[in-house]
Amino acid sequence: MSEPEIRELYSRLLDGWNRRDGEAFAAPFAEDGEVIGFDGSQIAGRARIAAEMQRIFKDHATGTYVGNVRGVRLLGPQAAVVRAVAGVVPAGQSELDPKLNSVQALIAEQRAGRWQIVLYQNTPAQFHGRPDLAESLTDELRNSARQLVVDGGRDRRPFD
Repeated sequence: MSEPEIRELYSRLLDGWNRRDGEAFAAPFAEDGEVIGFDGSQIAGRARIAAEMQRIFKDHATGTYVGNVRGVRLLGPQAAVVRAVAGVVPAGQSELDPKLNSVQALIAEQRAGRWQIVLYQNTPAQFHGRPDLAESLTDELRNSARQLVVDGGRDRRPFD
């Protein structure tokens, strides 16, 4: 397993979103890859993912993701799961919006010697009745967002 390669898939995914580039967002996906979005929407196929992301970027002022990989688990010699958390700094703002925090999962598969995303799921981190968990996650993500600024801008992502 090449954990750095698998982590890089997550980095490329968020980078495509943050660049507001549907093709870049979809590039790490397998041809038959799937997305389950924050709102429960489902998109199957790299081309459809790219087209839907382009539509979203055209029609909405999207925010900037800050993500942290919590772990990479090998499922076999050619499959792995990435567990991550993410927050969003809404467009035109400078602070994370805790209502947009999420828990993310990415399933990757190695095909023809290359790791690709086969499933990406983005689930709202609402922690019903547990405000301490919501606050803890927001603090973690705020620290990551500050690190981006300290390191000279949003060109580097903290994924550890």
